[in-house]
Amino acid sequence: MKLAYFDEYRLGVVTGGGIVDVGAELRDLPRRAPEDLMAGLIGNFANYRGRVENAAISGRPIPLAEVRLRTPLPRPRTIVCMAVNYDDGLIKSSHINAFHKSPSALIGHDETMVLPDVPASVFEGEAEMAVVIGRTASNVDAEHAMDYVFGYLNFIDGSARGLQPTTNSFFQMKSRDTFAPIGPFIVTRDEIEEPQNLAVRLWVNGAIKQDFNTRKMITGVRDSIAWVSSIQTLMPGDILATGTDHCGLNAFQHGDVVELETEGLGRLRVKVRDDLQRTWSRELRLERHSKGLDSIAPQLTGKYALAGTGA
Repeated sequence: MKLAYFDEYRLGVVTGGGIVDVGAELRDLPRRAPEDLMAGLIGNFANYRGRVENAAISGRPIPLAEVRLRTPLPRPRTIVCMAVNYDDGLIKSSHINAFHKSPSALIGHDETMVLPDVPASVFEGEAEMAVVIGRTASNVDAEHAMDYVFGYLNFIDGSARGLQPTTNSFFQMKSRDTFAPIGPFIVTRDEIEEPQNLAVRLWVNGAIKQDFNTRKMITGVRDSIAWVSSIQTLMPGDILATGTDHCGLNAFQHGDVVELETEGLGRLRVKVRDDLQRTWSRELRLERHSKGLDSIAPQLTGKYALAGTGA
């Protein structure tokens, strides 16, 4: 099942014919605002699944071209991102690691990632497959970790690299507003047979930049859930992003149209806006690495063009 918000945060099921509003089946689910309904459904899915499925079959689908898809999980309690979690030949960590990303960074399909007026060496977006947690998970063992997965979605981890001081890097690099595009919908676990064998592709202005497979993850979905849940309790509707292959990372800049498609999860599309209209080299990290250059593409024009390169 593919679950999405559309228009004024109406909850629907995406079908072959469009999207079917299933909100009438969820009237008795507690919520403070429409944006809370998705997490409520996830936490009570066993009780509502049949009703939602029947409504999706019997309801009239609205063509997707006639609606505005919204952020499918606008209010997760937490977003945890696995760090340096791919064996990509450029960066490899000897230990498991992660960081938090602010839920206020979330945007959805066809929305805009805004590059702030800060002296970042480069702005990038990392193509990732993210897990949506379905049950309260605390000290879960890897053997049973998949029982706590509700589904999956596309996730772009926006980054403002090279900001100083380096000892305060992750918060100001990762948690900026609009730096976490997700969507266009959540795909329930039953539709993805094996999350450790999915193609992940990212395009910028129609040109493919990242192209890798989730089998290259160092710490897989099961072990990631086990490790994170040993540190903090994960709740229904929380997001766990699983990392990226760094080879295709490239400088996002004004006017870019970025598309991310993880196999089976639909295609997420976002725009990039930079009111300063700075420009960077379009080289990929792998291309620069193969030339023996610093992996970060240099800024060519605009404010902060002479700032440091960062990492």
